Amino acid sequence: MQTKAVSITADISIGAHHPLLIIAGPCVIESESFTLHMAEQLLSICDKLKLPFVFKSSFDKANRSSVHSYRGPGLEEGLTVLRSIKEKLGVAILTDVHESCQAESVGSVVDILQIPAFLCRQTDLIKAAAKTGKVVNIKKGQFLAPWDMKNVVEKLESYETEKITLTERGASFGYNRLVVDMTAFPVMRSFGYPVIFDATHSVQLPGGEGRRTGGVREMIPYLTRAAIATGIDGLFLEVHENPSVAKSDATNCLALCDFESLVRGAVDLHGFLFPQSYRND
Repeated sequence: MQTKAVSITADISIGAHHPLLIIAGPCVIESESFTLHMAEQLLSICDKLKLPFVFKSSFDKANRSSVHSYRGPGLEEGLTVLRSIKEKLGVAILTDVHESCQAESVGSVVDILQIPAFLCRQTDLIKAAAKTGKVVNIKKGQFLAPWDMKNVVEKLESYETEKITLTERGASFGYNRLVVDMTAFPVMRSFGYPVIFDATHSVQLPGGEGRRTGGVREMIPYLTRAAIATGIDGLFLEVHENPSVAKSDATNCLALCDFESLVRGAVDLHGFLFPQSYRND
């Protein structure tokens, strides 16, 4: 099953006849220097593997488990950091928007606006993101069935955009637990738009450590291989140089030292399924 191609920049597209898109970066902007360093490292690896790459980091984590958790530098400072990285490295950027009033200013900087899973049915937020003209990546809510995302797609289409990607990040399974239903990928791809797997959020244990979310990082490679085998179009990974000191998602983000081997294996499998997407590489 092929999805339509969605253009992100003049040089990067996702979907039909395109290589696996890699979206990666630290969960939250911790400092300008660290965020730039991570972007340089990840871009270098993806360039070596000849893969399209989008850098991801958030200026605000508005849905943290506790009021005591680090949220990020905020909109103004965060966009300054992301703009600087974009100008220095020429890299495409993805970041989250949590309120409709943020969409216009965020859209002036980034290439993909991401709607967080908890907000995937917020009509005004979806409308504001669509109106920017940029690609909108909607994460499927942990509380939604995959076929329910058809309604979300129709909302976006009603605001005259087809720059749509959908992301699976696990479904709630009782308390403090997520599971990934592999049948969700072909269901969502049947809507015609590219589908991405968020391998790192999918191994979360939401609220599993009381004031913060837990995670089972060791399961990332297994879920990644399974998701790739369904025929997805992109892979989303939150990556940190030293996960033990990460200010967000410390227990479920991927270590930078493991990034290349994980991505290389994923691309090998994706290339087996879609050899036509790699013939020009």
